[in-house]
Amino acid sequence: MSADALTPGTASDATGLTLAHEPLPAADVRRGEPTAGAQDLGTFSGVELGVWEMSPGVAADTEEDEVFIVLSGRARVDFEHPSLPSINLGPGSVVRLTEGMRTVWTVTETLRKVYLV
Repeated sequence: MSADALTPGTASDATGLTLAHEPLPAADVRRGEPTAGAQDLGTFSGVELGVWEMSPGVAADTEEDEVFIVLSGRARVDFEHPSLPSINLGPGSVVRLTEGMRTVWTVTETLRKVYLV
């Protein structure tokens, strides 16, 4: 699926995309050998839309201003900065992150999300 495939009035399967994974930067990996892949779906009204996926493992990240919806998989997100309670993610979870948040993602089942940045 590409941005061109998102024709108004049609449906696309974000769960069936094959995403090319690459290892996460070694400096971010806390445990395991997680990989991640993404597919840009285009920009709509100034908002980037795409699908992102991470395989099992633990990795740190510095977030962008983002809203996402989990399509599949399981994970826990711990907040290092600011200090907030951890959240558990599964299909249907909707989350808002803000730019600069430092998080640690513990993915136990390959996590796939649709994101808006």
